[in-house]
Amino acid sequence: MSVFPDAKILDIDLSKGTIDTKSLPGEIYRLYPGGSSLGLYLALQEMGAGIDPLSPENMLIFSVSVLTGLPISGQSRLNITTKSPLTGTIGDSQSGGFFPAQLKINGYDAIIFRGQSEKPVYLYIDGEKVVLKDASSVWGKVTGEAEKMIKEELNDQQLEIAQIGPAGENMVKYASIMNMSNRANGRNGTGAVMGSKHLKAVVVKKGKARKAEDQEGFKSLTGNVKERIIENEGIEALGKFGTDGELNGHNRDGFLPTHNFSSGYFGDKAKKITGTTMAKTILKGRDTCFSCAIRCKRVVEVEGKVDPFYGGPEYETCAAFGSYCLTENLEDIAVANQYCNMYGLDTISCGATIAFVMECMEKGIMTKDDVDDMDITFGNGSVYPELIKKIALREGIGDMMAEGSYRMAEKLGPEALPLSVSVKKQELPAHMPQYKPAVGLIYAVNNFGADHQSCEHDPFLTMPADAKEQVWLGMLGINLQYDEQKTLDDGKVRFAIAGQKFYSMMDTLCLCQFSWGPSWQLYGPAELVDACKYGIGWQTSVQELMDIGERRINMMRWFNVRDGFSAKDDVLPERIFDPMPNGPSEGHQMLKDDFEKAKESYYGFMGWDQDGKPREATLKRLSLNWLLD
Repeated sequence: MSVFPDAKILDIDLSKGTIDTKSLPGEIYRLYPGGSSLGLYLALQEMGAGIDPLSPENMLIFSVSVLTGLPISGQSRLNITTKSPLTGTIGDSQSGGFFPAQLKINGYDAIIFRGQSEKPVYLYIDGEKVVLKDASSVWGKVTGEAEKMIKEELNDQQLEIAQIGPAGENMVKYASIMNMSNRANGRNGTGAVMGSKHLKAVVVKKGKARKAEDQEGFKSLTGNVKERIIENEGIEALGKFGTDGELNGHNRDGFLPTHNFSSGYFGDKAKKITGTTMAKTILKGRDTCFSCAIRCKRVVEVEGKVDPFYGGPEYETCAAFGSYCLTENLEDIAVANQYCNMYGLDTISCGATIAFVMECMEKGIMTKDDVDDMDITFGNGSVYPELIKKIALREGIGDMMAEGSYRMAEKLGPEALPLSVSVKKQELPAHMPQYKPAVGLIYAVNNFGADHQSCEHDPFLTMPADAKEQVWLGMLGINLQYDEQKTLDDGKVRFAIAGQKFYSMMDTLCLCQFSWGPSWQLYGPAELVDACKYGIGWQTSVQELMDIGERRINMMRWFNVRDGFSAKDDVLPERIFDPMPNGPSEGHQMLKDDFEKAKESYYGFMGWDQDGKPREATLKRLSLNWLLD
């Protein structure tokens, strides 16, 4: 490809009811080739500092990438960019499924939503035909019912629908945007922003698949995919047992978040909620995303309780509603997952907020009178359906819980604040910094709150020197090996940064981190360069791709700096620095001094000042001079 393609963007003003199409020149698109970077570029061009995330001034941006829709595993990802109502920072969220590929196949790289509609609407896209339609009849409906009604109204079953449930309509701070009613843009409360705009759904007509520019070259990546899966034990296990297959291993090492992160050990109870138990009991099938061979998505069924239409729980959900809350009943967790998907809620923040309330009850900070006389106690998973519905509808105690654990703690007082295990007001995923300190560092400095998919995880530095993981990491300039993964030194900081840049780039190219990555995944950095060349004729390099990732991180940081965020916000919850109380990890501790030194090193290596602000030279090196203006 001698010239990088232009990006085609839909610009929807919901206040005016207008629909425009514009393009982004290829020379600019190459710097921000889709996904998170494209969304950030569009947002930073127009959004000023200090806006209310739930006001008409906020922009909600759907984006895919130059690779989306190609016939290869792991390319059908949707990125949503907005200002987060949960954190107040830049908001960033990804999901898979079939919607992303179909949006690209219809010819669009991004959709900007601005303003606020007077009445509920949804957007319908069929190639050049793009219209806003009345959504009054589906407003208030759960996702499955709304999807069915929209398809009946349009008399077309060949549609992909991204929508909000009642939680988004009621602007719950951690509301999701759902597609297929079981794939979630879950973090950062993007669903609340969509609800504030009275936008119920985006509906896309299915079209014909894209073809690779060099089909013979592309077959070198796709033609042996079955063999690749068989040869990769981790990927094969991921397909069989889902992400929840790792839960018991984390528990065995003593670092499965338990009892609202006060422990890392759930004992023998962990086996009851792991992916192997799910496969033997309630698993009905394995679903997939567009053109993906891994098929890791869980589909579960519990007669009279759980409809397979809503998918099944993954690792984060099983931990958040399981070990966080001391719930050992897998069916209760599956029900909670279904209700979150029906009402459109992020399962991590929802489960963690419930665990927070359970500990407040345990410590006497809250009483049954405060929680509508409900039995919100550790181990009682039977409370999930009623409680999740209350949160989504903002009824009773649900109205307070809809704000997330940190804002609840602020209202409850100083005794409650240490019980909110969150960064930048976003609840922690189920990977403990005490066990994975590089991940913990990224939790703290990450620009949109704690996120487990923003870097590579520490265990891969303990692999043998000749392991595939070490070879691929070497391509990123990481030539380190540790006997003990809990170490946090400058080498680990460099590892965290390299992984963060690579994963940042993947969130720009909208690639699944189970298919593409620097270590254990199906395809590595060299294959990604080939995919760009054979897929669209893009002659790139690992260095250019890493620069794309670094550029995104700095744009995010600049967005936050404008709103007053700084090093003071890059902190971990105090509970993370307490010694582990029991189990195999008993006595282990993450030292606060080590963390603070690592944070200082991180800023230096990133080319930021010690307040966490990108230096002028760093922005200029990354072609971000325009931010300085």
